[in-house]
Amino acid sequence: MTTKPALTLYLAAPRGFCAGVDRAIKIVEMALTKWGAPVYVRHEIVHNKYVVDGLKALGAVFVEELDDVPDDRPVIFSAHGVPKSIPAEAARREMIYVDATCPLVSKVHIEAERHHEAGLQMVMIGHAGHPETIGTMGQLPAGEVLLVETVEDVAQVRPRDPAKLAFITQTTLSVDDTAAIVAALQARFPAIIGPHKEDICYATTNRQASVKAIAPKIDALLVIGAPNSSNSRRLVEVGRAAGCAYAQLVHRATEIDWRALEGIRSVGITAGASAPEVLVNEVLDAFRSRYDTTVELVETAKEHVEFKVPRVLRVQE
Repeated sequence: MTTKPALTLYLAAPRGFCAGVDRAIKIVEMALTKWGAPVYVRHEIVHNKYVVDGLKALGAVFVEELDDVPDDRPVIFSAHGVPKSIPAEAARREMIYVDATCPLVSKVHIEAERHHEAGLQMVMIGHAGHPETIGTMGQLPAGEVLLVETVEDVAQVRPRDPAKLAFITQTTLSVDDTAAIVAALQARFPAIIGPHKEDICYATTNRQASVKAIAPKIDALLVIGAPNSSNSRRLVEVGRAAGCAYAQLVHRATEIDWRALEGIRSVGITAGASAPEVLVNEVLDAFRSRYDTTVELVETAKEHVEFKVPRVLRVQE
């Protein structure tokens, strides 16, 4: 009988679902209970195929545009947020709609509007094309939000008035990368106004901190999450930046590259904010079947955040 090689698994905490993701999934489930299937969802409710497939099985229909939704069925807007034009169009069509935008993303939207009303032009630090960035930029008229993705982009910013600027950020960015971009903005535009409280959300910050805590202990890092999940991809980058030479994003256990892990003695495991714990357990089981594993939990924070679902779903008609 061959003995399995010994392996220590360092399990990062916090990991996985955040309060905004939890709430968004609950909104779809409660909408299906209240109105029956089909309920339409504009864009993936959260960026995770396993979650989306589970909701499809219950009767959720995922579409990219409002044009794909019939007038007589409810529609839900994803946790990432949508441009203002979308709920306006839904209201014009007299549709039932529920906004599942994460409250921490909504906070950034309100902030942007407040600055706009005060006559300031916005600079948004975010990823072009990401639904959250599109949604946030779409809160204000065209040209009112200038997007920067990198420190280099800051030099190209051409504001109307350098003395009347404020900045906001996507909620799922790398804390360290964003700090460098903010510093570049402040150096170039000394009058720029920042948020009262960091726009990067607690869950993103906490998950990155836990990866930094396990990075020195591990030979490899696996981040469970979807390729289109911004916060999951940032966890891979944070792991690499913290000195973990092999850091890989996997959607689930079937995607693990076992050959790349040959000869290693310790692996860190975490999950992005839209990855369910069932996929973490699947990965742990896959390691247990190949290795004699010891699991160590590395907890850097405790999370007690909960967000209520919209009133329309809590009220019985």
